[in-house]
Amino acid sequence: MYDFKIEAADKATMYRDLQSALEGLIAGEPDPIANMANAAALIWETLPDLNWAGFYRNVDGELVLGPFQGRPACIRIPFGKGVCGAAAEAKQVQRVDDVHAFPGHIACDAASASELVIPIVRDGKLIAVLDLDSPSKGRFDAEDEAGCVRVCELLARIL
Repeated sequence: MYDFKIEAADKATMYRDLQSALEGLIAGEPDPIANMANAAALIWETLPDLNWAGFYRNVDGELVLGPFQGRPACIRIPFGKGVCGAAAEAKQVQRVDDVHAFPGHIACDAASASELVIPIVRDGKLIAVLDLDSPSKGRFDAEDEAGCVRVCELLARIL
């Protein structure tokens, strides 16, 4: 049984503990869907003020919904469309304080106000993106971005 209760006084410790817990969950498991599912659940349980946490996989140059926690979501997103598509096309993190001001934002959940999308890249190839949504504007800061980038670097090695 896995029972991870990550409660830290500061973000740096929280992200360090999150990464450590994720390493334990994925150790020895070769299936990428299983690893994304556990990662989404762990992130959902750990990070406060989220209304969606999950993955979109790169399937033949299109983002296709993968494991997630939250309300039902858009199933397919073309590269270059919305926040996830922008991250996929550029292979660069997208941290958006107000998704309603983002040109071409795709509103899968009207409650989302801010978003953080991290591309997961191995050997120059996009594998997936980690997508985090919050109902609060400006929810994600540089420390969240850095912590999630480290989590995605870990995932890139095994997905």
